[in-house]
Amino acid sequence: MAENSLFATLLRSPWWVSIGIAVGVALVARIVLPDRYAVVGALTGLPFAVIAAIAAWKQLRAPSAARVALTLEAIASMSWSDFSRAIEEAFRRDGYTVTRLDGSPVDYEMNKAGRASLVSCKRWKAATVGIESLRALHAVKEDREAQEGICVAVGAMTDSARKFASEKKIRVIQGAELAQMLHWVGRAKGRMARK
Repeated sequence: MAENSLFATLLRSPWWVSIGIAVGVALVARIVLPDRYAVVGALTGLPFAVIAAIAAWKQLRAPSAARVALTLEAIASMSWSDFSRAIEEAFRRDGYTVTRLDGSPVDYEMNKAGRASLVSCKRWKAATVGIESLRALHAVKEDREAQEGICVAVGAMTDSARKFASEKKIRVIQGAELAQMLHWVGRAKGRMARK
């Protein structure tokens, strides 16, 4: 699904937006179409209702702001060896085969369903991620003919880095997405804080 398609946008929006569209389509169908076709017209809103259900499910499973903050704090306090093991485990849970690339500007090569992805976590702990690490990731991605480049970072990205990532189609994992990916890290820290 294209990132900016209607359904992809609705999946990122609050679930009630899709419900509103589904109800609107049904009402318009009821008003505009003759009675015998109104039911068929109302069914055109069904895809929006399905999108609403998927979005609601995802939003229910999303971590709270407090949980995200706790998890990101725990991630930022990890050593490189612990963080790299956690990232490898998270991608393996998602069905990837993960190979460490020592001595490269990129940390991992991953494969899933015949699709190669390169992951860079070199600046994962930096307060701000600049464009340099993304340029290095993109260069290795082009050289190895990988289909996807992924940058993992706890800190914020500069505007130029965010623009470069968007232009070069580099996926950036940070914030809530990173917290959800490594959700068990925050839980462990939360248990330790309560003791």
